[in-house]
Amino acid sequence: MNLNALAELPRRQKQSIMIVCDVFLLPLAFWTALALRFSTLTPPISEFSWLLYAIPFFTVPVFIPLGLYRAVIRYADEQLLKTAIYGVSISVFIMTFVIVMIGTAGVPRSSLAIFWLLAIGYIGVSRWLARKIIHGVEDRIAIKKRQKIAIYGAGKAGVQLAMALSSSPEFQVRAFFDDNPDLDGADLLGIRVHSPERADRVISKYDLQGLILALPSSSRSRRREVIQRFEKYGLSLLTLPGMAELVGGKVRVEDLREVGIEDLLGRDPVPPDEKLLGSCIKEKVVLVTGAGGSIGSELCRQIIKSAPTKLVLFENSEYSLYKLEQELLQTNLEIPIVPILGDVKNSQQVQAVIRKNKVQTVYHAAAYKHVPLVEWNIAAGVMNNVMGTWITAEMAAKEGVETFVLISTDKAVRPTNVMGASKRLAELVLQAFATDPEKSKTRFCMVRFGNVLGSSGSVVPLFKDQIRKGGPVTVTHPEVTRYFMTIPEAAQLVLQAGSMGAGGDVFVLDMGDSIKIIDLAKKMIQMSGLSVRDEQNPNGDVAIVFSGLRPGEKLYEELLIGSNVTKTYHPRIMRAEEDFLAWAKLKSDLEMLSKACESQQEHLLKELLKNSVREYNPTMEAST
Repeated sequence: MNLNALAELPRRQKQSIMIVCDVFLLPLAFWTALALRFSTLTPPISEFSWLLYAIPFFTVPVFIPLGLYRAVIRYADEQLLKTAIYGVSISVFIMTFVIVMIGTAGVPRSSLAIFWLLAIGYIGVSRWLARKIIHGVEDRIAIKKRQKIAIYGAGKAGVQLAMALSSSPEFQVRAFFDDNPDLDGADLLGIRVHSPERADRVISKYDLQGLILALPSSSRSRRREVIQRFEKYGLSLLTLPGMAELVGGKVRVEDLREVGIEDLLGRDPVPPDEKLLGSCIKEKVVLVTGAGGSIGSELCRQIIKSAPTKLVLFENSEYSLYKLEQELLQTNLEIPIVPILGDVKNSQQVQAVIRKNKVQTVYHAAAYKHVPLVEWNIAAGVMNNVMGTWITAEMAAKEGVETFVLISTDKAVRPTNVMGASKRLAELVLQAFATDPEKSKTRFCMVRFGNVLGSSGSVVPLFKDQIRKGGPVTVTHPEVTRYFMTIPEAAQLVLQAGSMGAGGDVFVLDMGDSIKIIDLAKKMIQMSGLSVRDEQNPNGDVAIVFSGLRPGEKLYEELLIGSNVTKTYHPRIMRAEEDFLAWAKLKSDLEMLSKACESQQEHLLKELLKNSVREYNPTMEAST
């Protein structure tokens, strides 16, 4: 029987083996004691040789009730040794009593003392050896199960990470990669540093399964270069966060996270302008509608950092509101946070909240944004996105709010769906308000941008879940593209854009280059250490299937209706000059829309939307 099979035996069988070992070890301990006492390997024991056979009967029955055989060997500690001492002491006392009572001659009394010491030693050593064998077997099994990985970056963070992973049950660090030629061939913690140029040979030699990026000080563009260099090998990719996110500058295993899509974008955020960030927030009462959503909650996190007088959270989801309030309270106990469970379509409630809290700045993020759902629920989408914006902006103007910022979307540009058309109409409401003398006390503006990574309804969490389940990953169309931005960057730019302009401004965020969704899906599969199953690789892990464009979806999104765009003094924020409707005309359209929503006349709603949003074309071909 090999050691692996021995370590995996049932507990009862292991207990039986330990009893058998003691049956042999205890007589051996007595014989050794006599040999030491008489200083010979053949001690004169003929007169009491029966003791060698009787000793197990004096000891094993004592050990059993004391629990010596119930102890789990792999967790043996000093308590087991104490039990052995106690048991051997009782056994020696019984032996001595029997020897005296029977009158056995020739047994040296000192040999009993020596036997006491040796028996404790033999029992203790036997348990220690058994524990080492079991641990050794478990370690060998664990090493086989641990993922063989390399660390990219042999600097301080990489070395700290390797030390932290040395006792990890999940990872086994086999190699370092580093661009520094001075480190090539060096050994750190017994692990060889290799040049990335030899990645092919190193990955094959060590049978690597994963790569961890230990580059906390590097830019996203640098991380993207590394990812692109290694993505062809099908390794699972993890990374350390930036130095600012590492507590105390020390690296822990818990700090590891999956390589984010933001690393794939390779787009480094522009440091925010603190003056722009704070001009509408610092020492002001700020209201965020839709505060529990992806963008709304991040706006709240960023706003708290700029020291408002008070932050009012306006949200219609009880759970989302509670969750956000608890999060903000844990990070800040000085700024008053007012959680309001409400509906932006309720004009009396909105006005009361603004008036009671003396709100000075409003960030309006409340909206239904999921294109197919709004397409199926046209009246609800128009009521929330259009009427909710109209009511909130109207009440803000009535109560003298200084700044009102609408969070818009790239789907408002030449929309082919109700969601996009409703958001464009919401923009038109604010543009009309900006030119209305009665509402001129409030500065209205809007910020338009594309998809944010990780938001509710985003493809990124959907793809992650599908990959985790083994696929397939569903992509609507092989040619569909989208713009992407991280939620924190989007929120920072929204806050800065809201501080610009005189009123009625449409600000457009620089989203970088658009990304093909199928390429995004492939990269996410590869970053998980899996391969794409297709015609070229029929034995791959995860398949990609095309589900077809959903109602109202376009192959690509745009950020500008026309070409009339000017730069601002922020490199990621542009100002678009676009046509709008006068308030008198728009107001009558909105009143008809409201009545159509109340009567659930969806066909009429689409016609009214086309009448107000001239670019809206619901019959537009999906490929345009």
